[in-house]
Amino acid sequence: MGKISGAEALVRALLAEDVRFVFGIPGGQWIPFLDAIHRIGRPQGLDFVMTRHEQAAAHMADAASRLTNRVGVCLGTVGPGAVDLVPGVFEAYSESSAVLALTAQVQSWKAYPDNGSTQFCDQKRLFEPITKFNAVVSHWRRIPELVQRAFRSALSGTPGPVHLDFPVDVLYAEGEEDDLQFLSPSEYRILDRPAPAPQALRQAVEMIKASENPLIHAGGAVQRAEAFGELRELAERLQAAVTCTVYARGVFPESHPLHFLPMGYGAISAQAEADLVIDLGARLCAMDMWGKVPGWGVPEAQRFVQVDINPESMALTRKVDLAVQADVKEFLKALLAELEREGVRRERPHPNHAQYRAAQEAWMADFAAAGTSEAVPIHPLRPVAEFRSRFPQEAVVVLDGGNAQVWATYLTRIERPFSFLAQSDSGMLGGGLPKAIAAKLLFPERPVFLLTGDGAFGLNIQELETARRLGAAVVIGILNDRAWGMIKADQPGERYIGVDFHDADYAAIARGFGCFGERVERPEEIGPALARAEASGLPAVLDVLVDPAVNLKVPDLETLDAIWLDEVL
Repeated sequence: MGKISGAEALVRALLAEDVRFVFGIPGGQWIPFLDAIHRIGRPQGLDFVMTRHEQAAAHMADAASRLTNRVGVCLGTVGPGAVDLVPGVFEAYSESSAVLALTAQVQSWKAYPDNGSTQFCDQKRLFEPITKFNAVVSHWRRIPELVQRAFRSALSGTPGPVHLDFPVDVLYAEGEEDDLQFLSPSEYRILDRPAPAPQALRQAVEMIKASENPLIHAGGAVQRAEAFGELRELAERLQAAVTCTVYARGVFPESHPLHFLPMGYGAISAQAEADLVIDLGARLCAMDMWGKVPGWGVPEAQRFVQVDINPESMALTRKVDLAVQADVKEFLKALLAELEREGVRRERPHPNHAQYRAAQEAWMADFAAAGTSEAVPIHPLRPVAEFRSRFPQEAVVVLDGGNAQVWATYLTRIERPFSFLAQSDSGMLGGGLPKAIAAKLLFPERPVFLLTGDGAFGLNIQELETARRLGAAVVIGILNDRAWGMIKADQPGERYIGVDFHDADYAAIARGFGCFGERVERPEEIGPALARAEASGLPAVLDVLVDPAVNLKVPDLETLDAIWLDEVL
């Protein structure tokens, strides 16, 4: 068929996986690859999206993976460019997101070990702790094979990031195209999802029949398996309470009468009192209070079923009564069929649900009232309430920051899957703006809004130029307290050090990037400013000055801190 270069082979391999975007910053070593995207990729739907920092590129790939259940792809050039990818790849690793990180390397005859080349970095070792699969592509003939191995690893079992390192001479090398095999996914990896073992399924049915107050705890595996209908059907059949991890928000409608908000008082009560927990792909990490008492029931009184595609995820923090290795969707389909066959159906939830609902409503009452506050300076919950009231259910909600994310969680409701992006176990700040841009590129017809703190926003503020250049009209609300508010709140005796900012005008900065920008200092100004932001058709920043004193007193923050510092549980 003719000659093909290594760079062209890489583009062909990505096209075989139906990749739409490669996010990154160009470098000299990547020139043949970028040229191949221009010549071969763009006509077939693959494009390169330039960011202003490699960290942002990795966050955008992470968002693309979470919102599509596909592999998101990012790249960095040799040395500094590769190193700058690490923070975003770390978040993808922590959040179990399928990301392929591509790095360029100096010539193969100069690398591994290095002979003093400019910018050389041992990128294989650099990415090893935060990837599932990691390889140096030593020859152009291996490109299709190693791309396939990377995709197979990224998507198998619990998803996660993978890394391929390309010496520049491998990208320039040429050979006969007939020597390469570009396989479709069905030709080299298992696409069927594992079903539960019959004995485990039988045991789960018996445990359900013996329970009186069951609870379903949904993790990210529900979204990855797209088991939304099955989850709802099971919850309604059993009249079981449903709680979700932070990652999984949206897999079950949060307005549903069986749903209780993550880490809320109703959810914690329901989790503590359930006599049976069906854990669907949640590892029970810090945000789930590690499955420990008092956030959950004592093991002697609470039976625990954990369903996960990855056997290594079983019982990491809590012993289980039944471990089921299966895809969540396949498990739910099989379980529902068995329950239907045996006529298992409940007409009403356990009587204690009314207490859980009352606890949640009491917990939420002050937050809802604060969302209508007319106080000046502005209460942080007022912009949260204003933002959420203006966007339909199909909006993509992105949260970033410390206190800002906590405030936003209280009044933000997610009603459908693939509509929510935030950091969870990683605790990473600064990914909000890149993730919002990626969401808008993937779903240009859907509103996308970001609520963030000023500290988190400043970490990748340069991506406003990316949003403007790409026409990604995201709407951004900054809860600006002019400080690292969460850290400031923890410092003892008001002995503040290293936490206060100069009063930067983020609205003016946004306008400098060609975006819409408006500073808001009074609560009645928020709604009209939001309307102007939407009408602008531009990436829009509302710099909302919130009350710094209130921001130091986030409700439940002491409890959250204790959980994270492992002082209570």
